[in-house]
Amino acid sequence: MTVAAEAPAHTLDAHTVDAFHRGRFWLVQPQRAGHRAGMDAMMLAAAVPGSFRGRLADFGAGAGAAGLAVVSRCEGATALLVERAPEMAAFAEATLAHPANRHLAGRAAVLRADVTLAGKARAAAGLADNSFDFAIMNPPFNEARDRATPDALRREAHVMEDGLFESWVRTAAATVRPRGGLAVIARPSSLPALLAALSGRFGSAEIVPVHPRPGRPAIRIVVRAVRGARGGLALHPPLMLHEGPAHRFSARADTINNGLASLFAD
Repeated sequence: MTVAAEAPAHTLDAHTVDAFHRGRFWLVQPQRAGHRAGMDAMMLAAAVPGSFRGRLADFGAGAGAAGLAVVSRCEGATALLVERAPEMAAFAEATLAHPANRHLAGRAAVLRADVTLAGKARAAAGLADNSFDFAIMNPPFNEARDRATPDALRREAHVMEDGLFESWVRTAAATVRPRGGLAVIARPSSLPALLAALSGRFGSAEIVPVHPRPGRPAIRIVVRAVRGARGGLALHPPLMLHEGPAHRFSARADTINNGLASLFAD
């Protein structure tokens, strides 16, 4: 659902105000330039257990969809929305200031910071060691040839840089407390690089492959792991986004999209 935007606290480019979780929270996001949130953000948020209580970091938060979806579903959660691009951080700030999100006041904040910073620079930017109980990330996982676009802001949100998973997971390993969680959404082709980045940092990894419909190859993977754990890799049953001839979401995908279920059934 999209409605005409009320004037936000910031001067923004053309934007919409969109309902998520059946109106339990709303997102102020760019109408044309930049990244618009959708099912990827909801699947990522659904990787966090429904019983989660604690401080969550949403790395590369954009307008804040995934982080707010966790806060919407998990009553004991708070979220820090970490975003490098000033334009998208402004949308996240406008989202938190929107009157429809007043009930979430005090449970989420925006940090303008680069997730790839390391050491003292990272701590000085506001990402202190062992300061989160869980981190989620929807990094730019497309190859440049996959998503050619003249929009620089959208390109920054979508196109992968060299060593991206290594630098983002390194930051998660520093800022998430021992036995804390990490969830990542990516393309299946990114799995080797992602598992390499997790090695020695996060273990007991679980994977849910996401397929557009039965009989079609997976288009996404959602990976969840635990900092310092030593358990092996587990592959869960896949999520089918659509079933039957219609383009409507499957029943399970619909519950996940609307914050009514966990992707890992917990």
